[in-house]
Amino acid sequence: MPELKERIRADLTASMKSRDQVRTRTLRMVLTEIAKEEVSGEAARELGDAEVERLLAREVKRRREAAEAFRAAGRPEQADAELAEGDVLAAYLPAQLPDAELTALVAEAIAQSGASGPGAMGQVMKLLAPRIAGRADGGRVAAEVRRQLSGG
Repeated sequence: MPELKERIRADLTASMKSRDQVRTRTLRMVLTEIAKEEVSGEAARELGDAEVERLLAREVKRRREAAEAFRAAGRPEQADAELAEGDVLAAYLPAQLPDAELTALVAEAIAQSGASGPGAMGQVMKLLAPRIAGRADGGRVAAEVRRQLSGG
């Protein structure tokens, strides 16, 4: 069994014993999502740690977007609940890249690809994807690439 999935299961047991309702609910939900993902497709398979990380990142992003929607609708308690769940899930993801390191990686990728102008964004993103892999939100990376390609 992948290490990350096993850690989530162990943490679920611990959270149930400590009666941490938010953590228990969130970890149960993510284990359900992992199970759904494992049986979707042509044949059942076990997800590796990298795939579980991608799933977790997707769920964290969903929670953040839902929180924004709840805040806009005047429901701050629901927004706080979504953010709390997102925080639980984010703890299982690799540390996010600091802004300075992201800026340097983008500059390096632009220099390496010889890209210039906003039209070359795709080739820069293609170079960056494996280097960043889960350590920075895609929107944040795209914004930095766009900024540097437009001469900002």
